[in-house]
Amino acid sequence: MKFNWQNIKKPILGLAPMADMTDSAFCQIIKSLANPVIWREMVSAEAIVRGNDKTWQMAKIHSTERPLIQQIFGSDPERMAEAARLIEEKSQPEGIDINMGCPVYKMTTNFNGAALMKDPDLASQIVSTVKKAISIPLSVKLRAGWSEHTECIDFAKRLELAGADLISIHGRTKAQGYAGKANRQVVAQAKDSVTIPVLYNGDILTWQDFFSALDETGCNGALIARGALGNPWIFAQIETQLKKEEIEQIDLQERIRVVRHHLKLHLELYGPEAVPTFRKHLSWYFKGLPHFKKFKQAMMTETDRQKLDKIFDQVLDEAVSS
Repeated sequence: MKFNWQNIKKPILGLAPMADMTDSAFCQIIKSLANPVIWREMVSAEAIVRGNDKTWQMAKIHSTERPLIQQIFGSDPERMAEAARLIEEKSQPEGIDINMGCPVYKMTTNFNGAALMKDPDLASQIVSTVKKAISIPLSVKLRAGWSEHTECIDFAKRLELAGADLISIHGRTKAQGYAGKANRQVVAQAKDSVTIPVLYNGDILTWQDFFSALDETGCNGALIARGALGNPWIFAQIETQLKKEEIEQIDLQERIRVVRHHLKLHLELYGPEAVPTFRKHLSWYFKGLPHFKKFKQAMMTETDRQKLDKIFDQVLDEAVSS
């Protein structure tokens, strides 16, 4: 059956796209534990059209990651449409997502990401042009607004009219960045203004947050971003709660098992010399754990996989003996 947002089981549980984090290795780890919809990290439409090898490598999909939505960014409607068409043809994701929410300066200064919220006409043109170029569902990820939280309400209406099949809304403005608190009330208002599914995003750090966010916004589901970093089990916990089953605590042995598996996938993706680039994940996996502090410096400076593996053993031994 062809993937369709209207027919997918609700509430929709998804991994939000995060640049330099939600690569294939991390997505495979999450799918080994649960079955959310995956939003892959964004890729440049311009780079895709130009045939950039590195960007196309980023858009490769492992079979275990599906269903998977590939996010793209750009501000030229025709280039965005061509990139979406090429990705559908070559990678065959279940859907395409347009980034209209990234707040970082590097994106917005080139009128990508959240900057598109300042030009609803251009944003609508991008959506309608991309929609005509693909046969799979099209979604858009945005923010509550550029500077005002209520901007997303009318913006969501425009996106629906342009042809978006689903939108997800981060409850912060571009001006907030990742500071302050996400505004769930305004996302609820945006949800009520459209007929297509709306997903909530922002401040979901525990499985309990997922359910409180849905209660407060009335959304059809939610995307989890930072709450999944170092905690890929959050999706399994939510699925367990949806089945009314008891949620098990994650012990240190399970944590290190998953870290080792993730490291293996990371090195398969980037090569045996890529241990240093895995540190960004290590800091999240062991954040706040009492047995990490003693081994932090060694773990975060090690470049050899076998030696890093021995440090994991030492962390386990320390936990058992203490």
